[in-house]
Amino acid sequence: MTATGTAADLERATLDKAAGENFPVAPFFVPRAWREDLMAVYGFARLVDDIGDGDLAPGGADARLLGVSPAAAADRLVLLDAFEADLRRVFGGTPRHPLLRRLQPTVRRRALTPEPFLGLIAANRQDQLVTRYETYDDLLAYCALSANPVGRLVLAVTGTATPERIRLSDAICTALQIVEHLQDVAEDLGRDRIYLPAEDMKRFHVQEADLAAKTAGASVRALVAYEAQRARDLLNEGAPLVGSVHGRLKLLLAGFVAGGRAAIRAIAAAEYDVLPGPPRPGKVQLLREAGVILRGEG
Repeated sequence: MTATGTAADLERATLDKAAGENFPVAPFFVPRAWREDLMAVYGFARLVDDIGDGDLAPGGADARLLGVSPAAAADRLVLLDAFEADLRRVFGGTPRHPLLRRLQPTVRRRALTPEPFLGLIAANRQDQLVTRYETYDDLLAYCALSANPVGRLVLAVTGTATPERIRLSDAICTALQIVEHLQDVAEDLGRDRIYLPAEDMKRFHVQEADLAAKTAGASVRALVAYEAQRARDLLNEGAPLVGSVHGRLKLLLAGFVAGGRAAIRAIAAAEYDVLPGPPRPGKVQLLREAGVILRGEG
């Protein structure tokens, strides 16, 4: 396989992960220019998360593209530093990684700033250094880096950012991040990470060992239900964002909120037992939730 083929394959493999997300990333109904720019932003966000989670394609091709030596290719902090350096080339130079080369026209076309992208990198650096969160506020501060920049980028790409819309978007994105954490409790524990606040674990008498069980006991289920309600409240807080815009953007944002609500319903349908694997909603449930939102019923 040629080096060009390898780079193209890496780019495609990362972008193809959009189909597995809880929410539609760049659905067919949005204008083509938006779709291309949203996928470029998604490619960045997905790749930085894959670096932080150690989920890069085997063989070290991403590290080579970023100029990281084979000896350091397994060091996630080194990779994140190299990725940040390549991001800065997006704003003044020629990036090395194909996903960042794809991002550069979007940045220029939409006049995007480095801050949201740097926030996502900072969140993944934090994941290498912080594996437990004592309070809910600590978790919210992490979500401000790991999730909220994505919504801000969507608003920037579509030219609809205002202070109030950003506030509502932050609530939705934080909710989506919490939902993902609830779906992935077992997977995260396998990476020695727990995103359930320690103060809440104590309140519900949940030990870390309880999260390693094959199925959840009553205390874990009660804790997950509590955190799911928090996510539901945040989605409700942010839902007016959908009504503040029109046309295809309204459909897209409804899809984000619907994805979160449908995922929470899937968790509830599993009786809050997330330990056997991530409860995920079907397409029918997602469409039903989107319909409710678009009709202004919830």
